[in-house]
Amino acid sequence: MRKLFLVITVAFISGLSAQDVSFVQFEDIEERSGTEIQPEESFVGETLNETTREEGFRKRAQGGMEERLIKKANGYFEKMWYAEAARIYDIVLEESDQEHTFELLSKAADAHYYSGNMEKSYKWYHELYQNHKKTITEENFFKYSHSLKATGRYKRAARLTRLFRQKREKTLKVQSRQNPIWDNSAYVELKNMAINSKYSDFSPMFHGDGKVVYASAMDSSFLTTRRYRWNNQPFLDLYVARQNESQEDLVGAGKLSRKINTKYHEASVAFSPDQETIYFTRNNYGKKKKLRRGKKGVNHLKIYSSNLIDGEWTKATELPFNSENYSNGHPAISPDGKKMYFVSDRPGGFGLTDIYVVDILENGKFSEPKNLGKSVNTPYKEMFPYITGKSLYFSSDRTMGTGGLDIYKSDYSGELFNVAINMGKPINSNRDDFSYIIDEETQKGYFASNRKGGKGDDDIYSFKNLMNLNAIAGVVDNLENKKLLADVVVALFNEEGEKLMETTTDSLGNFMFEELLPSKTYNLVSLKEGFVEEKTLVSTKDNERIFLEQSITPIKELVVRENEVLKVNTENIYFDFDKFNIKAQAAEELDKLVDLMKSYPEMVIRIESHTDSRGTRAYNKYLSDKRAKSSRDYIVSKGIEASRIESAIGYGEERLLNDCSDGVRCSGKNHNLNRRSEFIIVNM
Repeated sequence: MRKLFLVITVAFISGLSAQDVSFVQFEDIEERSGTEIQPEESFVGETLNETTREEGFRKRAQGGMEERLIKKANGYFEKMWYAEAARIYDIVLEESDQEHTFELLSKAADAHYYSGNMEKSYKWYHELYQNHKKTITEENFFKYSHSLKATGRYKRAARLTRLFRQKREKTLKVQSRQNPIWDNSAYVELKNMAINSKYSDFSPMFHGDGKVVYASAMDSSFLTTRRYRWNNQPFLDLYVARQNESQEDLVGAGKLSRKINTKYHEASVAFSPDQETIYFTRNNYGKKKKLRRGKKGVNHLKIYSSNLIDGEWTKATELPFNSENYSNGHPAISPDGKKMYFVSDRPGGFGLTDIYVVDILENGKFSEPKNLGKSVNTPYKEMFPYITGKSLYFSSDRTMGTGGLDIYKSDYSGELFNVAINMGKPINSNRDDFSYIIDEETQKGYFASNRKGGKGDDDIYSFKNLMNLNAIAGVVDNLENKKLLADVVVALFNEEGEKLMETTTDSLGNFMFEELLPSKTYNLVSLKEGFVEEKTLVSTKDNERIFLEQSITPIKELVVRENEVLKVNTENIYFDFDKFNIKAQAAEELDKLVDLMKSYPEMVIRIESHTDSRGTRAYNKYLSDKRAKSSRDYIVSKGIEASRIESAIGYGEERLLNDCSDGVRCSGKNHNLNRRSEFIIVNM
């Protein structure tokens, strides 16, 4: 199911390789949102014999009626009936002797891609690439790469990625900062759930004590089955199952409620902290349960809510920020119940679908939706958010992942989200992985995937983290121009100064340290010839994957010429009023000077310290001299010979940088500019 966002556009749900209805997986729908989707239904007892239909189509193709067949397939494609369209495209391509056009190959490949048949998708993308290399689009590159990874053709995918990188080198370099990938297979246990069907099962969500609600297209009818034309699977409903004692399997599944499930798609749920309000994604329909469509003829997804009263769910009502002209879905509720995160393809976002947040107000109303920004959202699809007290988990098909949708994690503080980190293997695979939830206390949870070896289309898996998975990864760039730097030596030290590990950055500036201890503070040191050494303190937590962006300064950038005098170009060394002790900010800048002097063993400097005009001239002279000598003593304490500091002299208020002299009224900010130390290079 390729993810109901699209499907559900007609359906925000997921698995259209997961059931295409997964914005239904939000993605499925989402992926296709923008095209007209009609969740037309068919009934098993009324469909033509598939073999007979295919034989008829083949005779038409052999009889010179390719254009009529292509027109029919295009009609199905525009309706997002991808399984139907793919069948006809295959027949035309296999039976026709004419040259296969760009449009025909592209649509055939896309139809299989959206309906989850990655082998056939690869076949037609490959022919498209071979025969139309000059006109292939970035989107074709992207999907072709996904199909290569999904079918295990990793070397070919790597070659294609290199070509893609040449086209979008800048973008990929930026994204390489966001996607370090760990392989935690030795420390994570996965299990396929007993409740999985041969169709799509996904979007699990904890519900009360020992229960999980999820979306499924399982066939529970006795006589007829309504099927969704996107992927020829039954429509999605919400089910509830019990966790077994170990919380590692789900059993006893049954439909959630007739008040919530309809003849269309329902999926992707969230609950209020008291479990008495449910939020979920559904097709937009009106009176007599007829689908509503927006200006472009698209049936979009909406978020609905229902309350639990006397043990029964009430009739669902839609949320006020829904629209007839774009989709909303995949709700997630913060642990305190005050915020809702959701996915939308509304105008003004960064990508195809973005994650937004609204405040849930005390009167039951909602604030205006706010985009989470570029630390989370990309030009691609972000969906299936899940929020804990410290982290946001979601899925994305951004580049540089393992293939298909990958699950990411972004830690946050207040409203500030950190750069998202790929959760790595085995949570992520070369197919779609999404709808991740976790109990951070037990380190157990669930997610969905259409990886090989499952029971059906999308399957739900449980996972258990066996140990702390602490790691530090990041990139190193040039502070001057932000270019990523290869061959930077990055070392990790403990609090006692012992070197624990050392590595070298790759061609895109990446480094990684794994299997670290929790609740420890480490010193990360980056060093490259021609650059000033950079140090960063970083502390781990339990199961914490930390991503850092380190910038190192070219040595030449630290030396400037002012009025024919060479100076060390550090940030000003500021002192508190009436003080001469070295502050943390001053120590950081003096460390840069120390690194520079170590890189140039012949360098000799002199230190000049200055005060503002407040206080007497005599006292200011005394104070500035103390400050100059404090700077000198700090530099010497870091291993620089005292003989390399020609002098350390205080000039008091004799050399003010502005007009804030005695008797002139100035702000504290302007006075602060005059409290400084300068480092003059006598010999290089």
